Amino acid sequence: MSADHWIADRMRHIEVSGIRKVMELARNLKDPVNLSIGQPEFDVPEPIKAAAHAAIDRGANGYTVTQGLAELRDKIRADVRRRYPHADREVLITSGTSGGLVLALCCTVNPGDEVIVFDPYFVMYPHLVTLAGGTTVYVDTYPDFGLNLDRVRAALTSRTKAILVNSPANPTGRVYPPEQLRELALLCRERNVLLLSDEVYRVFCFDQPFHSPAEFNEDVIVFDGFSKAYGMTGWRLGFAHGPRKLIEEMSKLQQFTYVCAPSIVQHAGIAAWDFDVSDIVASYRRKRDRIVAGLKDRYEMAKPEGAFYLFAKAPHGSGSAFVEEAIRNNLLIIPGSSFSKRDTHFRLSFAAEDRMLDRGIEILNRLAK
Repeated sequence: MSADHWIADRMRHIEVSGIRKVMELARNLKDPVNLSIGQPEFDVPEPIKAAAHAAIDRGANGYTVTQGLAELRDKIRADVRRRYPHADREVLITSGTSGGLVLALCCTVNPGDEVIVFDPYFVMYPHLVTLAGGTTVYVDTYPDFGLNLDRVRAALTSRTKAILVNSPANPTGRVYPPEQLRELALLCRERNVLLLSDEVYRVFCFDQPFHSPAEFNEDVIVFDGFSKAYGMTGWRLGFAHGPRKLIEEMSKLQQFTYVCAPSIVQHAGIAAWDFDVSDIVASYRRKRDRIVAGLKDRYEMAKPEGAFYLFAKAPHGSGSAFVEEAIRNNLLIIPGSSFSKRDTHFRLSFAAEDRMLDRGIEILNRLAK
């Protein structure tokens, strides 16, 4: 008998990531130019690794409380309360930023509820809405990938439960200006819609200071983490902060799912919180400038203002066909259709060594001719 009858209906609406499909196409490549994955190429800084080693050596290997280590929460809470003087804002340590998103959506979205997502979007968002039983409503942001409040208003219905925003954004690199975030935050407050703000790329703002919609509306759940800023992608350490009642519900669900974030990594997070990443951010600003200067004459693109991605229009054909051609030329990039309902663009990550970026620029310019 086929095992299909054991598979839950929700899984039929969750597709394999387009990123994984690219990896499968690339398995036979030798020394590929890999500009595909959103993973910092630098190693975890030594003081952070030392803190993890020390935690292991002193036997701090057991569970922590579900909410996270008090010392780590206190550090984050102090920063959060300095930036957002809300009377009722609490902090939860999560198993990665994605773990926080899972908890929040499952705690707030009922079957039939609608969640607005901006297209292009991070690949995970629609599938997590599906997992929670909700329906994703897409708001198109082409061609400049900005926030258009008229489009948001047109998408709102009586079933809209939440809006999910990401700035700096994956895959576009857009950093939304504070006036747009303010309008969005005030619209959510006016319409009693929960605003979910994914801020995992917060430190990577190259041309303007970072702003959060939580500055303008207390009823915002913020998701952040240590993966990108400190190169700790595999360590799975994130945090969320928001209205106390919502954070308490997320903590309750975490107790019966993730239990707690990895304990050793939480001890490392205490050291990471005080580590200066300004040199790392400056390095990525230079990488951004390098890739934009190398491609701007042959590719239509919105200059990324943050994160470490470039979302460019394919010079001919569909985004997927162009990516297949790139892979045949030993270059790994991701089709825009992995992040969008459109198949016109491709995403590359400039989180790579400069030598790798230069090789990628050469191949892309050759393919554009």
